[in-house]
Amino acid sequence: MSAPPLRQNLRFDADGVEIYGYLALPEGGTGPGVIVIQEWWGLTDQIADVADQFAAAGYVALAPDLYGGRTTHDSDDAARLATELPMNQAVRELTGAVDYLLAHDAVRGDSVGAVGFCMGGGFVLALAAAAGEKIAAAVPYYGVTSDDEVDFSGVRADVLGHYGELDENATPARAEEIAARIRAESGAKVTIERYPAGHAFANEENHLGTYDPDSTRLAWERTLAFLEKRL
Repeated sequence: MSAPPLRQNLRFDADGVEIYGYLALPEGGTGPGVIVIQEWWGLTDQIADVADQFAAAGYVALAPDLYGGRTTHDSDDAARLATELPMNQAVRELTGAVDYLLAHDAVRGDSVGAVGFCMGGGFVLALAAAAGEKIAAAVPYYGVTSDDEVDFSGVRADVLGHYGELDENATPARAEEIAARIRAESGAKVTIERYPAGHAFANEENHLGTYDPDSTRLAWERTLAFLEKRL
């Protein structure tokens, strides 16, 4: 287990809980807001780098630290940390992060986007359901939820999902099942994009040996185009 990430640069209150995170500002100083939600490894430098990329594209990006400073590159440790984080707790903290971002002087607009990876992809969907109109665009990368884990009737965001055809964890078939539920329960627009890749194909640290730069590039281009239209 590593020490708290050096790239944490703020703390805020979320429903009475003190949360740390990483905030990246665009060169122009202001822009639409985007919440970046970690994989099960924690708020690693890789996730902070994603926030930096959003800032370079003109967004105010906030990556909340859901593990309280803990990170790991060991799958067993990551599974334990993820198990110790209940969905409802994560959603409360993420909703607080949304409120913090919307109140930030640098953020334009009355709604934000949410982009998450693996575990964070599932949290994106749950956050969109909980935060309603505060989330205008939800982008899960290879993230799913369990049956009946989330009531999707509150989703007001458009959803763009990225899933690998070779992913045996968050399968495209499961993604399509969840998409059908979101459409049926909320009427939200959901698009599922598929890639010739495995799980975590967009994580260049390549812990699973599945990093796919071509699929990553295409998914990123689609994500930016999606956010630009909705934020």
